[in-house]
Amino acid sequence: MSSRILTSNVIGIDAFLHDPEDALNRAEGGAVAVFANNAPAFYAIAPARLAQLLELEARLARPGSDVALDAQFYDEPADTPMTVPMGKFAMYAGWQPDADFQRMAALWGVALTQPVTPEELAAFTAYWQAEGKVFHHVQWQQKLARSVQINRASNGGQPRRDLNSLSEPDSHIPPGFRG
Repeated sequence: MSSRILTSNVIGIDAFLHDPEDALNRAEGGAVAVFANNAPAFYAIAPARLAQLLELEARLARPGSDVALDAQFYDEPADTPMTVPMGKFAMYAGWQPDADFQRMAALWGVALTQPVTPEELAAFTAYWQAEGKVFHHVQWQQKLARSVQINRASNGGQPRRDLNSLSEPDSHIPPGFRG
């Protein structure tokens, strides 16, 4: 029966039992395969290598996101990624779609000509917070894309106007008109 050996350092079990510390110190990369009866019986790793592996595992358990915060609104560095909850989660205040949301929405069949406005995002999160439903991050983004598409379609494909904004009057007089 064949087996895969996961390190280039191999030692017999008798030699390992005779001086395990020396075997680990000589091992390249801090790992050694201990053989018994011409097959790997177990692997031994040095404490320093174990610390590296545990740190790597902890880092991989907390995946980052590619959502970046706008520096003008936060004291944190601008390239600090926001963490996205793993698995399904209920909508929460402060949820943000990914930085490449418009591109992803186009892949889902929703072509957004302009980025999602803060008002559209606030309305979306407020509605779904009250609903209490749980979805994955990508599913929330898909719901946001569809919601924005439907709301903009009712307004000619554009974001809704701010009713509180004041328009500037046109002071240009066309030729031929008396002012």
